[in-house]
Amino acid sequence: MYEPAVSVKNVSKRFGDRTAVDDVSFEVKRGEVYGLLGPNGAGKTTLLSILAGVVNPTSGTVRILGTSPLDSKTRGLVGFCPQEPVVYDELSGFENIMFYAGLHGLSGSEAVKKCRELLDKLGLLEYADRRAGKYSGGMKKRLNFAIALIGDPEVLLLDEPTTGMDPGIRRTVWDLIAELRSLGKTVILATHYMEEAEALSDRVAIMDGGRVIAEGEPEMLKKECGLRAVINLELMEPAGGALKLVEPYAYEGAVYVDGNSLRVYVEDPDTVAPKLVSRLLNNGYKLLAMRISPPTLEDVFLKLTGRRLVEE
Repeated sequence: MYEPAVSVKNVSKRFGDRTAVDDVSFEVKRGEVYGLLGPNGAGKTTLLSILAGVVNPTSGTVRILGTSPLDSKTRGLVGFCPQEPVVYDELSGFENIMFYAGLHGLSGSEAVKKCRELLDKLGLLEYADRRAGKYSGGMKKRLNFAIALIGDPEVLLLDEPTTGMDPGIRRTVWDLIAELRSLGKTVILATHYMEEAEALSDRVAIMDGGRVIAEGEPEMLKKECGLRAVINLELMEPAGGALKLVEPYAYEGAVYVDGNSLRVYVEDPDTVAPKLVSRLLNNGYKLLAMRISPPTLEDVFLKLTGRRLVEE
């Protein structure tokens, strides 16, 4: 009988008059990387905290590996990497991870070996003896990730794990997440980075205002939104006045204005692009640049909400 690694049914969480999570339901398969993609304030952190058993839902049910996240056995099978690192500043990086290893029943040479392996994978081995209070924000995030992995969890909950990391270190974390998936681990990844969700996730739930507004494989979500290609136009002047000129060429009239830029969603970019350029130039607009690109999950969010995923 099929049993998902994680089951969320009609979960809501209210803090006074504010609803942080609003009637959310989804299932995550074993061995799957499931992305929670949305802007800050979408409800991702609250939802992960519920899955980790840190916060109780106001209503709805959660099951992890068939049991409640509050069950003591389940807690031992779940690794949680919160958005704000939970480390002891007065301890070294090595001492921090050894402390948590002890909580998982590891000791002696086995614990030392595993701690050093994780620190090495995350580029922290040379800083193992430095007090965590002297770590940068990105280093603390990596240490937090190592702590979440020390118990060899079956389910890993990651809340914005690469925020504040430089691109090289971020890629290291991505590779480690991919390795965990290859080992059959289940990962739920909350992120506001479109590239991160797209690169790592088998399926994605797009969240906004505490609700899941779309769910599925990244490519499927793009197709369901009717997204084929995006023509990006950079004008010398504000682009708002050009909206009516380009709308007839867009798929379902999907055009978005951002300052001097236009994003036009089309089905046949090779045919439409020359017509767009000609229309704009004939109406007195000066074109600085044009770029045709495939759609991304950022475009899915923009199509569904009319807003960018990360406001600049």
